[in-house]
Amino acid sequence: MARDKKLVGALLRWYRRHHRDLPWRRTKDPYPIWVSEVMLQQTRVTTALPYYERFLKEFPDVHALAGAPEAKLLAVWSGLGYYRRARQMQQAAKVIVTEHGGVFPDSYDGLLALPGIGPYTAAAIASISFNRAHAVVDGNVIRVMSRFINESGEVSRTETKERLRRRMQTLGEAGASRRFGLFNQAVMELGATVCTLRNPGCMSCPLRDACQARRQGVQGLRPVKAIKERSVKLEMAVAVVRRGSHYLMRERPEDCDLMPGFWELPEVTGAALADDCFDALGIRRGEHLGNFRHGITFRSYRGSVYSSKIEGRAPACYRWVPEQRLEEMPLTTVARKALRIALDARNR
Repeated sequence: MARDKKLVGALLRWYRRHHRDLPWRRTKDPYPIWVSEVMLQQTRVTTALPYYERFLKEFPDVHALAGAPEAKLLAVWSGLGYYRRARQMQQAAKVIVTEHGGVFPDSYDGLLALPGIGPYTAAAIASISFNRAHAVVDGNVIRVMSRFINESGEVSRTETKERLRRRMQTLGEAGASRRFGLFNQAVMELGATVCTLRNPGCMSCPLRDACQARRQGVQGLRPVKAIKERSVKLEMAVAVVRRGSHYLMRERPEDCDLMPGFWELPEVTGAALADDCFDALGIRRGEHLGNFRHGITFRSYRGSVYSSKIEGRAPACYRWVPEQRLEEMPLTTVARKALRIALDARNR
């Protein structure tokens, strides 16, 4: 107990001197903290920053988010990926407005009951905004605590994560019971900047003398991760069909597993694609404009973009979209990549 308290004290002193000055760390308001935590799931800080600022400009509070048209929400989110997060945020915002009078629940259980908020996000908001004593467990925390206790179990397993969470919880309770939000942020920051995946900066770490993996010389082998599923390589062809200042596009149906409600260009995928791959849509493949790479879970695509033409009417479900509307529409990541390549080709 006394040793844990001393270690946490050293960690908090390190954090005050070395933490990055990020906008969501300058407030206790649960709304911007919530936005930041959701955006930072599977997204780097440097990537998330401009989206965070734009999101708060468009939707400055929970009322604005709850009342926003979904198309506008998705357009503002467009480029961050994992669009289900944005939809779930809006669902939670509506619950906060209608059932809580626009005020965030100030308890872990109350936050956990909101749509789309899981244990990590609930713990982060509860501790940082309301100083509730709940340990967070994200990728950075898992890495720090795996090395700290020299955890040999696969971190994808529920029982392993629970061991790490319990140790994180006891550590925080011992040394930061009244500053739990600060403690959580300090461990996350340590993982992001010092206890990194490759080449951890052990000599700069305030926990180095108590780190069991470092003592054993196995910090590079922690955390233990499951073997990844081998990536499947596929081809993708995207047709950019223009008629005047309009593009041929379609809105992905609501029953799509990926990105429902987003707009896409005509595209086909497969192990190998022939010259006539667009024939079923009545589209004639034209000049090759460029290539791009795209990944979805275990699938890796090599994308090719073609300037194409269509004879007669647009195929079923497709429509002609004015170029000036593209910026305000939720576009798939593939559509954005293809349109950027087409625009570069036009400017050359």
